[in-house]
Amino acid sequence: MSEVRDPAAQPERTRFAWRRTTLAGGLVVALALRHALVRDGGWAGLLIGAVGVLCLLLITFVAHVRMRRLDTAVPAPSGHWPVLTVAAAVLCLAGIGAALLAVAER
Repeated sequence: MSEVRDPAAQPERTRFAWRRTTLAGGLVVALALRHALVRDGGWAGLLIGAVGVLCLLLITFVAHVRMRRLDTAVPAPSGHWPVLTVAAAVLCLAGIGAALLAVAER
């Protein structure tokens, strides 16, 4: 006899968490690109913005895959690589945000 899964609000909470993460990452990337273009960040600023966009795309892709898996009756657990990828991308975006704060204080 198979049990019916009662996820309650867990899939919805997970979706909201992924959305918050991607929105916060998008804000960091937008600010990095704005800094590069408005304050003449040069090639380094544009490179940082490009790395930020890549990180944001990775997070968005993993989030999309995970949210689609939550629609099944018994979602498969995430493997190690998606978790490590998102962790590295979030840390990269945090580093970009810290660099923006350091530059803004000058």
